Amino acid sequence: MKGLKVQELISSGVYATVYFFVVFIATFLLRFTIPTFNTLFIPGLSALFSGVVYLIVINRVPKFGAITIVGSVMAVFFLIFGYFPLAFLPSIVFPFIADWVQNKSALKGITKTYISYIIFSFGLTGPILPLWFMKEAYVASLLKRGKDMSYVNSVFEPVTTVTFFISMGATLVLSILGLIIGRRIYDKHFSKEARKGSN
Repeated sequence: MKGLKVQELISSGVYATVYFFVVFIATFLLRFTIPTFNTLFIPGLSALFSGVVYLIVINRVPKFGAITIVGSVMAVFFLIFGYFPLAFLPSIVFPFIADWVQNKSALKGITKTYISYIIFSFGLTGPILPLWFMKEAYVASLLKRGKDMSYVNSVFEPVTTVTFFISMGATLVLSILGLIIGRRIYDKHFSKEARKGSN
């Protein structure tokens, strides 16, 4: 983070806000299209939509820390709005690892970007991973927040081993597809060559 100048910190904050709204849009769409399993697919659909945002970040602020800031905006959201107590951790840990891969690792070229973006995309799994791995604590958390058992049962109804692999697999596949689409959008509208062509 020390390497980021004030303007770069501001830019990272702006991109973090854009990323937040992309996740919000993905969540909104899922609420109306997949009534039962929607929460499990938020990381995947967000990854599909966010590829171009990620590319803008790594090209406009190509320094360690920017990716972490962008991903951590969701950690702040999860903390403020009372999600499961540990839901915020993946939104810090995965973006930090993605940041390291993109800016510090020995990987080169587009392979590095794909790997870092895939890792980054799993940052949104914080609210859903406890459904499989910390069920008792999650149930206790819901009951403490005033939810009744009928609500709790509805939350856990789609939580199976199969849906775990579907959710994680969707996040993996859609992050790759999201970056493919994002590269096309970025090259057409945001790259230096595109800007020169518009002048």
